Amino acid sequence: MRKKALSTAAAALTALAAVAVAAPAPASAAAVTIEVERSYAGTVREWIDPFTCPTNMVLTGRSHYGDERAPTTYYCSFILINGEQAQVRIGEWTSRQKESRADYSALDHQVVVGRWHEGDENGYTRYRPATVYWRGQQVLLADGDISGAYRESSHTWHADQVKVLTGRKHSGDENGTTYYRFATVTVAG
Repeated sequence: MRKKALSTAAAALTALAAVAVAAPAPASAAAVTIEVERSYAGTVREWIDPFTCPTNMVLTGRSHYGDERAPTTYYCSFILINGEQAQVRIGEWTSRQKESRADYSALDHQVVVGRWHEGDENGYTRYRPATVYWRGQQVLLADGDISGAYRESSHTWHADQVKVLTGRKHSGDENGTTYYRFATVTVAG
């Protein structure tokens, strides 16, 4: 009887070991779907009004036609990761830069959510950076780039699909050139 009990116990251990070996390996991290959904356009007086995107939105475009007395339209977007809205934590306004030679880049992995211009090309411009989070994890930005040249007084610029605004460079007056910095939204995984 004792031999039979040992034999049954040994068989059970062998079966348990076989089950443990046969268990599937942990699944790899699921693919993440990222969307940047344009959701808002706001128009302000270029020469005096500060602009900040609505809650949990980031800048993804800008349009300006005319001199500093003409309005500027800003385009804001939600960042959706696996269908969930990312959270945007807005920072303080940057220090002022002279508009006629403004050159701003947000810090690594930060986006731009606002701009404030005062006066003409001899006036000053400030930017408002932000950090984006999803499920408590900071959203990253990769593949930073700069657009081609746009004539400030006659242009509309939009970031491509999963890209967001990270900076702007302008030289001259309303006939001068404007460039936009942008990057691709990613998450660590």
